[in-house]
Amino acid sequence: MINKELVALFNDQVNMEWYSAYFYLDIYSYYADENLNGFSNWFYVQTQEERDHAMLFMQYLLNNNEKVVLQDVKAPNMIFHDFREPANAAFEHEKKVTASIHNIYEVAYKQKDFRTMQFLDWFVKEQGEEEKNTEDVVKRYDLFGKDAKGLYLIDAELATRAYVAPSLVL
Repeated sequence: MINKELVALFNDQVNMEWYSAYFYLDIYSYYADENLNGFSNWFYVQTQEERDHAMLFMQYLLNNNEKVVLQDVKAPNMIFHDFREPANAAFEHEKKVTASIHNIYEVAYKQKDFRTMQFLDWFVKEQGEEEKNTEDVVKRYDLFGKDAKGLYLIDAELATRAYVAPSLVL
């Protein structure tokens, strides 16, 4: 049985992950509208990953006989002025998600909920990758994106990203 504080935090995380999927769907749409299909692909894959993260948190609650409480997911409604802004917004967003997961981990640690900590270990590692990957997109844009040929090459590279379902076993 999971402590009620952790249940509440997990439900909040479910909402954050669904919001993240929606957030990335908005960025995907922006880049698709701008005909940057590689960037749009990269963020579409990101959308799929965030959806899976939400489902993993939900499944953990259900596997522990806890109720999933779905909340409203607010619309991102972002307006971008250049091609860099969405990637940078993604990087900043990933840092917020990391902080949220670290907070849940800290609560589980204080409660000596080792099973929940073990579950969260995958997400701690995953968030390190998420931050690195989004930061890399920003850095590549900063290095090469202001040049049309460089932007074209970055876009082509990002088009190669393929979705891979998470391998976390619950």
